[in-house]
Amino acid sequence: MVNPFRPISISLSPNVQSDDVKLAFSLLFQRVRPSENSEGLTLQTEFAKYLGAKHAYAFNSGRSALMAILAAMELENGSEVLLQAFTCNAAVNPIRWAGLEPVFVDCDQNYNLSAEDLKKKITEKSRVVMVQHTFGLPADMDEIVEICRRNNLILIEDCAHSLGAEYCGRKVGTFGQAAFFSFGRDKMISCVYGGIAVTNDERLGQKIAAYQEKIGYPTKDWTRQQLWHPVLMDKIILPSYSILGKHLLVLFQWFHVLSKAIHWKEKRGLAPDYFPKRLPDKLAVLALNQFKKLEKFNEHRRKIAELYYNKLKGGDCILPARPSGRKAVYLRFAIRRDCAAKMIKKAWRKNLLLGDWYRTPVDPFDTLPETMGYKKGSCPNAEAFAGKIINLPTHINIGESEARKILTFIKQCK
Repeated sequence: MVNPFRPISISLSPNVQSDDVKLAFSLLFQRVRPSENSEGLTLQTEFAKYLGAKHAYAFNSGRSALMAILAAMELENGSEVLLQAFTCNAAVNPIRWAGLEPVFVDCDQNYNLSAEDLKKKITEKSRVVMVQHTFGLPADMDEIVEICRRNNLILIEDCAHSLGAEYCGRKVGTFGQAAFFSFGRDKMISCVYGGIAVTNDERLGQKIAAYQEKIGYPTKDWTRQQLWHPVLMDKIILPSYSILGKHLLVLFQWFHVLSKAIHWKEKRGLAPDYFPKRLPDKLAVLALNQFKKLEKFNEHRRKIAELYYNKLKGGDCILPARPSGRKAVYLRFAIRRDCAAKMIKKAWRKNLLLGDWYRTPVDPFDTLPETMGYKKGSCPNAEAFAGKIINLPTHINIGESEARKILTFIKQCK
């Protein structure tokens, strides 16, 4: 029987299935000594094997993984890291926390870093290019790799959206000197908070390993917050979302039973005390359980994306391009429409919780731009897209019937 109070949602722990809920609940009551990290080591081994990488190191977030990579590179204070606008503050903050300077590059029509604008933004202080495969759509790696080679720049891949995506038959995350992935609550696989850093460079790998060893684990209370998330979301919050659940979510976060995806400090450029940390063993168990389902998840995402492509082509929505030689994974299916903000509000009133990544060049919208170093007008494409973007869900809990309800709404909404 369909629950009328449960929303069709793009986020709110979208990957969670019954086996994940049972596993999280059982882990809440298991005792694991902080020094025991066998599951974390297994995750690292399996992840490296999957990518064909020599080294993989698990952390409690993609932010922590990026912090480890930047620390291992030992860059001079004030060195420039070029990254695209149309991103999250979680990608920018670790750069500034490392004493480095973010330089924002505009994005192309597919929301990825513009190679043309990248060439214009390189200066004598530039040391790193960080390329983001936005929404699981691989960036133009041939040209970006060549630009980095010609200018002696280090390449880091931000694969938070793109685990399993491929460019010319090669998995993203294997093109640069290092890459990082996220296992956040709404990423390709999820353990609520988590991430991993990968590299094929032996010296870099040793330094990341030393950094990981030094920083230790988050508190037990923090880990418990994350374990409660899939349980409470699946059993209490989502089933009653439209009448009570959304208020319960706020209360659970207010009383620190559940965590928020982004701490208020991050919106001010400050670091919460739980970054950087290693990935707790219990969260590694959740990540491994999801990792086993990755190919099933990605095939499902492609199937739902294909439905969106077929039913929305020829309409008044701008759809993501499908360039040849790239295998996308569609974390979200992003469309553009002039009346995006109005449509999203209407959809929410109908219990269709569509997404708005990203409403500003550096999201969330209430992030203070001056703390990120973004200069208004420097990335016109990113600024224009931010006012027109609508994200459609593709995750495993969105079936064809739910996708068709969304399509009907889009076609009827003016």
